[in-house]
Amino acid sequence: MREVPKNPPSKPSKDILVFPNPNPERDYVIQFQVPEFTCHCPLTGQPDFAHFTIDMIADELCVELKSLKMYFWSYRNEGAFHEKVTNKILDDIVAVTDPRFIRITAKWYVRGGIYTNVVAEHRKPGWTPAPRVDLPGHGFESGMLG
Repeated sequence: MREVPKNPPSKPSKDILVFPNPNPERDYVIQFQVPEFTCHCPLTGQPDFAHFTIDMIADELCVELKSLKMYFWSYRNEGAFHEKVTNKILDDIVAVTDPRFIRITAKWYVRGGIYTNVVAEHRKPGWTPAPRVDLPGHGFESGMLG
């Protein structure tokens, strides 16, 4: 049997680390996809699985990816209702980054024949998004004419 190292290479953590936004003068979307979120039902103890999508427009700080991964991992053995955990994740990211905008979409896998989707968002007071620009669509080009 293999011995567990004294300092494992990674472990779950509630610490979300940040770094300076390299382009704070511009609104741009950072999207995180977390397809393997796991926690368990606080009533039955059964596992719950979700796919999280986080769309964020950073202000001065961005989320460091490995810490986000460890943060999501930290929920693995916790009981949490879908609505509560989705909003808690939003609150925790807002607390450390103070983004201009963030939307979290949690698509929970079926439980008892019911899918649950929870969407929560935060908008920084005073921030207004630039108007949407719709560009014409273009078909796929293969480089071959004819």
